[in-house]
Parts: sequence; C-alpha cells; structure tokens
Amino acid sequence: MEWDRTEVEATVADYLHMLLLELSGQSYNKTTHRRGLLAKLNNRTEGAIELKHQNISAILLELGFPWIPGYKPRGHYQLLLREVVEYRIAQDHLLDSAALTASSTPAVTPLIEDFSKLLVEAPRLATTAREPSNSHYRLPVPQKRDYFEREARNAALGCAGEEFVLNFEHFRLHNLGHKALADKVEHVAKTKGDGLGYDILSFEPSGRERFIEVKTTAFGKETPFFVSRGEVRFAQENTKEFHLYRLFEFRKSPKMFDLPGSVESHCLMNPVSYICEFS
Repeated sequence: MEWDRTEVEATVADYLHMLLLELSGQSYNKTTHRRGLLAKLNNRTEGAIELKHQNISAILLELGFPWIPGYKPRGHYQLLLREVVEYRIAQDHLLDSAALTASSTPAVTPLIEDFSKLLVEAPRLATTAREPSNSHYRLPVPQKRDYFEREARNAALGCAGEEFVLNFEHFRLHNLGHKALADKVEHVAKTKGDGLGYDILSFEPSGRERFIEVKTTAFGKETPFFVSRGEVRFAQENTKEFHLYRLFEFRKSPKMFDLPGSVESHCLMNPVSYICEFS
C-alpha cells in the first residue's frame, strides 16, 4: 500500500531530526526513533520504515546532501517522498547550517594502533533505479549547496586523511614483515608538493612502488568524491601501481576501501565544471 502524505511527512521529519543530531555530533538511538514513528503510521513494520529511511538517503545523495551513514541509499522511491524531502530541506536553515559546519570543520588524524579491521569492500558500480515521473514539478532548493565539494576543499580533513593512510601503510608493511620498506613510505604530497597525481608513495612486498591517492570524507561510504584530470591521467598511465584509498566516516569511526588501477573502472565519472577561454 502506497504511503500517504501524512506518513511520508512524519517519516521525513523524523529522519531529518536524526540527521541534524548526526551532523551536530549529538547522540541518538535509531531504534527508539523508529519505534516512536510506528504510532504515527498506518500499520507499517519496522522493516518498512528502514526501507523508507534508505530511500530518503538515496534522495539526499542525489541532492548532494549528507545522509545518515547507517541507512544505505536505496533507490526506486515514491515521487511524493522526494517532493517532501526537497521541501523540508528548502525550509530547514538549521540543517543547512549543520551540513555546512560538518563539511568545513577541521579534522585531526585519529590514533589507531590496530588497522586490521579498517579495510572494507568497495561499493559496486551500479545505477540507482528511480520511479519514473510524468510530472514536471520540481521544487527549487534555494539553500542547496555542494556540501561534498566544500568538504573536498577542506584542507585540514584532507591532510589528516593522508597522514592516517601514511600510518596505515607503515602498519601494513610492518605486518607483512617488511620493515625496511615501511621505513621508506613517503608522504609525497608534503615532501614534493601537490600535482604528482598521488599523495603517498608506498610499496608492495616485492618492492614495487605503490602510488596512493587519498580521498577522505566524514560522511558515508557512498559519498561521491572529486578527482582531477591529472589524477585520472596518472592512474591510467600507472594502472599496476595506482591505488585510490577512500576513507569514510572519518571523524567517528574511520573505514576505508581500495580502488586499484584506473578510476573509471570503479566509478561513474561525471564532468562537473568546464574552463571557459577566449583564445
């Protein structure tokens, strides 16, 4: 049975309240929120609410807005749900402020002694299924900002992520019994400067070089990231040595996945800007 507007509005309001707490660094209990929401709905199950929350995450991802990490984005959502999410975001200045702060707040490198549980499986390359619409209605979202691009320009966050990966590479090579190689790992973005196409020079157990580009986000696993033309070209020219390490949920509980080889073999790459010249 299709969710009516009252149900959708109650669910979106509850989700965005949790998201505001998440972005503000405040604690909350998802189970308590979910069970409290049941009383406002028409005989829905907790599983149905979970799915609706995942739909909201998918909409927020499409709008370039952070979402709650525990609710993995899931497409094929109700059109009414998107309309309500867009409307609420357009009206919620506090949520906008919290997202801006979360995108631009400086970060420090977490101290972790055991990196054995850091690596996780990378997201699969897939397109999101969406409900087709015969409506041309789209509410403008005037305070929508590119929070992900703003975060990508957060120099303190980027540097903290690179230093974290530097520590991880020392751990990885030490753990493999290659102390001499571990001692040679270099933070080239600092020692040689930006523009090389990678941030960390590391090694395989064989001694072959490993060129690592680090992309760090405080948001969820599926958060889009930005790569430069130089980084893409460098990865294409050094497919056997290149690795893109994607750090996510960096502030609370850092996790990482590895994208080896060319970037386009793992991601859908969309151009987001052009340089306009006169000659």
